[in-house]
Amino acid sequence: MAFEKDNIIAQLKDASITDLNDLVKAIEDEFDVSASAPVAAAGAAGAAAAKSTFDVELTSAGAGKIKVIKELKGIAGLGLKECKGIVDNAPSMVKEGLSEDEANDIKEKLEAQGATVTLK
Repeated sequence: MAFEKDNIIAQLKDASITDLNDLVKAIEDEFDVSASAPVAAAGAAGAAAAKSTFDVELTSAGAGKIKVIKELKGIAGLGLKECKGIVDNAPSMVKEGLSEDEANDIKEKLEAQGATVTLK
């Protein structure tokens, strides 16, 4: 008996919800498996989706250290000396408690200058 994938798919398309439910139960019983998603994975996905504030961390300044310092000055509103300290001591926090859009905007600006940035 040959396995006819296309035939099986066509039959599934024509099946009712009740028929498909019965099929899933039969497969679970026959092969001793479960079609339900693990609860831990669903909980982790929900926790990630619920995050409302983000922190921007400068991981590395890369090759364009001076460009990163200048960009950081405009973003953080700090003086050159403070911005140089942040860059020299990377990884270090740039800003904390931002919305996702603000954090991504800062990340894009710094990465455009050659920096490596992580959102936490």
